[in-house]
Amino acid sequence: MKVSDRIANTIDRFPADYIFTYSDFDIEVSNKSAVVKALNRMVATGKISKLSKGRFYKPRKTQFGALKPSSYQIAKDFLEQNGELVGYISGYSAFNSMGLTTQIPSTLHIGTNKYRRAVKRGMYTISFIVQPNKITKKNIELLRILDAIRFIKEIPATTPEEACSRLISIVSKLTEEKKATLATLSLKYAPFVQALSGAILEMSGADESILKKIKDSLNPVTEYNIPISETVLATKNEWRIR
Repeated sequence: MKVSDRIANTIDRFPADYIFTYSDFDIEVSNKSAVVKALNRMVATGKISKLSKGRFYKPRKTQFGALKPSSYQIAKDFLEQNGELVGYISGYSAFNSMGLTTQIPSTLHIGTNKYRRAVKRGMYTISFIVQPNKITKKNIELLRILDAIRFIKEIPATTPEEACSRLISIVSKLTEEKKATLATLSLKYAPFVQALSGAILEMSGADESILKKIKDSLNPVTEYNIPISETVLATKNEWRIR
């Protein structure tokens, strides 16, 4: 079977939206140039699309046209490596899915334990947020909440007050166990994130033992300048939020 036919057969088995590279094909190294040519021909005919150098995908076709790949597919090599979770989607994309903003920017933010420089991937920029806590599948939901608190002044198309109100609603729906974990995870963030997390947790009805974790870690005289009124955050003064 010709190299081009082998590649076409492999691509037919890929699901729509799946991003692949040259390494996805079981082709001898000596035939790499044939792989490149075959993929470029498929791009030219519209069977596949090119995301960035060496990265391709099968566009999902709809009545409104071809869709771009999901955020996960675009950044998947920064999320999992060798079957190990190394990052999670955060930032504006996550904040949009949480109902904190209606904007979907072309920048993807990835939470990771190691500093990385931003990279370009086609029309997208992938930037990285250093996450001080260990990343696990069970705590990603909570890390996204803490990231939203951390960047509450920067979330587009909303105000800190609106974002805070939504976060109170989100945290109120967490179990007591998750609220306790959220408090523990917050301790590795900056003090203002801890204080705002504590105020939000208190508004959500968290147990006093959960709140005490955060209170004991904060400097008792430090104040935090976060523009949220008592109308939204009735507990702000107790947490020295001004």
